[in-house]
Amino acid sequence: MAKIKSLDVITIAIVLLLVIAGQATAITVQADCIGPCNDNCQQLCKSKVWVRKRRRHNHTIGVNDMEDNDQSFAAETLDPALQKKHHDMLERLSARHQARKSDSPDASSSSSSSTLESTSSFLAKFSDSKRSIESRIAESRLVSSSTDSSKLKSDLAEISVAINNLEKLLAENSYFLPSYEVRSSLKIVSDLKQSLDILSGELVPKKKFSFKSKSTTKKPESKLPEIQKSDAVLPPKLLSVRDSPGLRNKHGVTLVKSFKGSSIGEFTLSDLDSCQVKLTGTVNALFLHRLKKCNVYTGPVIGSILIDDVEDCVLVLASHQIRIHCARKSDFYLRVRSRPIIEDSNGVRFAPYCLDYQGIEEDLKTAGLEEETKNWANVDDFRWLRAVQSPNWSVLPEEERVSLVTISSEGDS
Repeated sequence: MAKIKSLDVITIAIVLLLVIAGQATAITVQADCIGPCNDNCQQLCKSKVWVRKRRRHNHTIGVNDMEDNDQSFAAETLDPALQKKHHDMLERLSARHQARKSDSPDASSSSSSSTLESTSSFLAKFSDSKRSIESRIAESRLVSSSTDSSKLKSDLAEISVAINNLEKLLAENSYFLPSYEVRSSLKIVSDLKQSLDILSGELVPKKKFSFKSKSTTKKPESKLPEIQKSDAVLPPKLLSVRDSPGLRNKHGVTLVKSFKGSSIGEFTLSDLDSCQVKLTGTVNALFLHRLKKCNVYTGPVIGSILIDDVEDCVLVLASHQIRIHCARKSDFYLRVRSRPIIEDSNGVRFAPYCLDYQGIEEDLKTAGLEEETKNWANVDDFRWLRAVQSPNWSVLPEEERVSLVTISSEGDS
């Protein structure tokens, strides 16, 4: 019995020694800090949380690890000042961590490969492309006399592609650009297209003019400067108005034309006053020039419609592109794939397309205009580049709109 009691005493003593040793180990762990500690770090070393975690730490410890300790530290530490110091230190570590992430090569490469999500970088690239295109247009004009026609056509085609790429760049980045910058850039693209059209018009008609001049009499030659002066004020595409088939110089009559089975590519309505015009079927392009107090109803146009100098007119038109220049107090009933463009116009109003005739559904499908896009109400005014609504156009009130216009097979409506 005495031996058993002595063994029990020895066992108890060993257990006590082990407990004491364990506490000493804990103290050693909590003091095991690598490197010189600042005040915050020393507070952490002395805290109960750090002892219980039994882990070594240094000044490069990860932010996530520190955040894992933050909840238990706040719950078990009663000293408010110590909690505040701990919180401040975590914020500093988090800020440093984010700074290291933003400076890393991966972050910089990701940023450089993204789209131009800043107005300044977009404008820089857009301006460089614009200057390059303008330079190529000027160069083509200078060397046109010494360049063969095939090379010249190739150069013009390349310039056209460059303008299209510039327009695509604008479309891809328009979602973050201010409205003013979008409209201003659209105007630049439009001006570049117009410059290219003018260049093409200057180079191609030269041969026509030189050929005709040999057979013309002196009397028409004396009027040539006046004709050229008149052409100078027209949009580039309208310079070809006199050359295309059309209806011209009419007053107070009803004009009916069907393009069914016709091979006409371009058609012109010019110098009409107080006329009613009804065109059915499809045509590739349509030009309207100097119309006054006219009602014009046309079937779908596969390409574009260019309008210049119209007043007090009602125009019912369908096309992929519609550009309106110098229109006054006129109503447009449109179906159009792209946004209509107005320039130097005022008092113009817009409403949806309202024409019907036998076979119009098939014609709309042929022209790719079977779907209503509602772009008739999305008008761009190239002379109004402010963020607010242009005062030059408006949506035609429903109570003032004309009803569906039906053209019979005889041309009556």
